[in-house]
Amino acid sequence: MSEQNTVLDDKAKKAVFEGNKLAKRLRHHVGDAINDFNMIEQGDRVMVCLSGGKDSYTLLDILLGLQKSAPIDFSIVAVNLDQKQPGFPEDVLPGYLASIGVEYRIIEEDTYSIVKKLVPEGKTTCSLCSRLRRGILYRVADELGATKIALGHHRDDILHTLFLNMFYGGKLKSMPPKLVSDDGKHMVIRPLAYCREKDIIRYADLRQFPIIPCNLCGSQPNLQRQVVKEMVNDWDKRFPGRVESMFRALQNVVPSHLCDTGLFDFAGLKTGDSPFENGDTAFDKEEFRDPPMPLEDGEEAVTAPVRRTISILDSRKPAQQEEGGCGA
Repeated sequence: MSEQNTVLDDKAKKAVFEGNKLAKRLRHHVGDAINDFNMIEQGDRVMVCLSGGKDSYTLLDILLGLQKSAPIDFSIVAVNLDQKQPGFPEDVLPGYLASIGVEYRIIEEDTYSIVKKLVPEGKTTCSLCSRLRRGILYRVADELGATKIALGHHRDDILHTLFLNMFYGGKLKSMPPKLVSDDGKHMVIRPLAYCREKDIIRYADLRQFPIIPCNLCGSQPNLQRQVVKEMVNDWDKRFPGRVESMFRALQNVVPSHLCDTGLFDFAGLKTGDSPFENGDTAFDKEEFRDPPMPLEDGEEAVTAPVRRTISILDSRKPAQQEEGGCGA
């Protein structure tokens, strides 16, 4: 019996150890994204949009943790939009948010009825639902005095959006970690930009967040986004390292080797006597390397971009930071 208890104790210790490593990895990815894009600054009031899904729960949880150790002061307010979906458990989020002691606000707007009225049966509701939700959240951000609006999109969402725009929209466009809203008045940030969905799923399970499913779009399994998601997940399983390489490509864009005349002045391109940066190498053999294999526990062998600002947490080695940076 004692031997069995020892085995159970070892498994429990291992589970705790793995959970701590996962939390640390996610925390570092969020901190690195915040630093790379200068997402949060001194005195910011960050409005975290909480849907009740794994991503937004994880975002809020990690930001609250970083807030305690950050070298700058910023406040957090969690906001949930109750869209009056049938069967929506209205007590879950207020109970959770009150239990962790975070400032929060629940907004009640019947966008569900509007979407169901305007969108024909069987058609995708996501686009209209998203536009309605966005407008409401912008208004609430003004009311709360929020300087940043934090959304829970992660690395997989960013890649999926890239392929959706390529396949269906004819654009080389993705979902940026930081951008100004379409009305020009709000700053939207995505601190989970470097986080993998598979890590977020594990983290949400370990933290036992009270997940609320989205019944409005959950009945639409054949969405284009779902098709792209399955494609990327298949690549991830069959070709380890490919997804990491694709995401790095978003951070290493060469405009002169694309075809956008608005992005690069092809018409004004002239020859000269000096070497030309990113000039043509068509006469040389093109060399491609296999993407680096993900390291143990899901860590990635990613070369860090130059750090321009330090605001929250920097998990990278001092040698990779600019002078004046601070290590985690």
